[in-house]
Amino acid sequence: MNYILIPVLIILCLLVVVSLIRGVIAFLKTTKIDLETGEGETVTEMQVMQNKAMFARIKYQFAAIVVVGIIALVASS
Repeated sequence: MNYILIPVLIILCLLVVVSLIRGVIAFLKTTKIDLETGEGETVTEMQVMQNKAMFARIKYQFAAIVVVGIIALVASS
């Protein structure tokens, strides 16, 4: 069972990192656009992208926690 769950956990951790990086990149683009234009209304698309990346990161972190819990349950029995 661990042979299946550990690769799943690694994949979920990678997805968390990718989502975090995408969110940071969207944040940096938002800041750059806001600084260059001086207008806050042009950045709504980037803010939506930030929110999507944040939500994806939270989902993957939750899934990783569930997998770790399952591994702990299997290891204790």
